[in-house]
This record gives sequence, structure tokens and C-alpha cells, in this order.
Amino acid sequence: MDTRNTIHEATAAQLSVVVTRPARDAQDWAAALQAAGHRAVCLPLMAFGPPTQPDTVLSCLEALSQCVAVMFVSPQAVHAFWGLVHEQKRPPTQDVKELAASFFDEKFQGAVRSLRCWAPGPGTARALVQAGVPASCIDQPEPDAPQFDSEALWAVVQHDVKPGDKVMVVRGSSADATSPGGSGRDWLAAQCEARGAEVRHCVAYSRAAPVWSPAQCSQARSVSGPRDVWLLSSSESAAHLADLMPGHDWSRTVALATHPRIARAAASLGFGRVLHSRPALDDVLRTLDDEARASLGEALPPRMPIAP
Repeated sequence: MDTRNTIHEATAAQLSVVVTRPARDAQDWAAALQAAGHRAVCLPLMAFGPPTQPDTVLSCLEALSQCVAVMFVSPQAVHAFWGLVHEQKRPPTQDVKELAASFFDEKFQGAVRSLRCWAPGPGTARALVQAGVPASCIDQPEPDAPQFDSEALWAVVQHDVKPGDKVMVVRGSSADATSPGGSGRDWLAAQCEARGAEVRHCVAYSRAAPVWSPAQCSQARSVSGPRDVWLLSSSESAAHLADLMPGHDWSRTVALATHPRIARAAASLGFGRVLHSRPALDDVLRTLDDEARASLGEALPPRMPIAP
């Protein structure tokens, strides 16, 4: 038995990590955290629904042939867009993946094979590949980028945007958001427009605070101590905590933020400490290791990078 790994896993398991990502993504993150020796608790802080005008997605699909690029703001944007296209077109023999792939096939009439698909991070890029989009058509931030966000994506694609180009942004809408597109994607759209491009927004889903059951509310209160770490994935979802647990004292609890905007949202909620990490799993795990080390005062062996 490897004693170093045994010590590491036993120490890591002393931390409870609350995964607040949407339900579709939360299970994968929870499994990865548990495999690394942590106790993972899934309490999604974001719920998704259909857009108010789902039929407009088909008109957006038709407009893609005139676009040089389409930005999918998140994995949910990918799932929702191609799911609605499949639902609206109702192809008799194609599943969602085959349908999406056909739009990049040179044998398909009206193919958009020259279209670039922009992804702000690896999660969205993986969702695009899983949906049937060829990897060669996807642009995303470099693997070692300080952040996976619109700013990092723009550093990669900015020189490809020219006056007169048409760019589409596939996103969600939220009644609670101060800006319908969200600060990062709005910023990127503004950069495109500053270069003379025309930006069209395609609303493929709606975002809202989830409805927690009494059991979930009780579970949330039980994991709000000094050895509990809330992994926050967006500033909007973090803000939902104020409504889900009004008046709760977070001063003894740790938040782990994967972006400065999220860190500011966590601080405004009153978390006792806010840890910072890149959103990549390796970086999150290293940050959790540091927290376990500081909390227990034990020497942990360095974590080996996760194979791609």
C-alpha cells in the first residue's frame, strides 16, 4: 500500500466540498472530487428552462450560414441550442449529434463548415464535440490561460474578426440578471462591434434560481462550517444563495471562487474566507489540498496532474 497516497486521501476526505454547478454538470465534478479523496455534496445553485420564444432558434440556425463565428457561452448553451434545433426540425433518422455534425459536412446543402465555434472554456468545448461539432472548428482559450472566460477567448479570436463580419452569441436569459447577456459575453460582443462586426444574440434557454427541497435546505445548513468548502461556479448562481438561505451566517464557511467576479459575489455574501483557483480541475484540487494542509497542519504529497 502506498502510505503517501493513504495519508493524502484520508486528509482530503476531512473536507466537504459543496458542488453548486447545474445538475447536469454537478455529478461529473462530484465524481472527480470523490475520486480525489474528498466528500462531495451536490447543491445546484442554477436551474435551466426553455426560452420564452423557442421557435426563434430555427431562424438563428438559418442565419449561421452568414456568420463567421458563433459563441456558445456555456455547456448549457450547447445542449439547449442543438436540442431545440433537433426538436424543431424533427429529423426522422438523426439524433442530436448526427444533426449537429451534418451542418459541418461538405455534402450537406447549406453546410456551415467554415463557421468557427467559440468556447470560453474547455467544458463548453467538450460539450460542442459531444454535440457533433468537429474539434477543428472550435476556438477556445489556451490550456494555460489565467482564466477560462470571454476575455481569454478574445485573446485567441480577436484577429479573426473583421469589419462587416457577422457573429452570433448563443446564451440564456435571466429575470434576475442585471444584464441580459451577462458581463463577460456582453464585453466580448462589444469588442466584436468595436471591430465593425455585427453581433446577433440567440436566447436558447432561461436561467433561474433552483427550488430546493426541505432536505436540501437542511443539507446546506449542515455543510456550512469551517471545514466545508463551497465551490462556486458563477456570480449569478452565488447570488441565489441569498434567496435560498436568507439571513444565513456564512462567516465560518469557506468559498472557492474560480473567477474574480465570483470571488466578489462570495465576499458580498459574507463567507469567512474566499479561496481563488483557475476553473480547471487540477487547479481546484491543488487549492483544496492547500486548504486541507492549512486546516490540519499535515504535510500532503504533491498531487500528480490529471491526464487529459
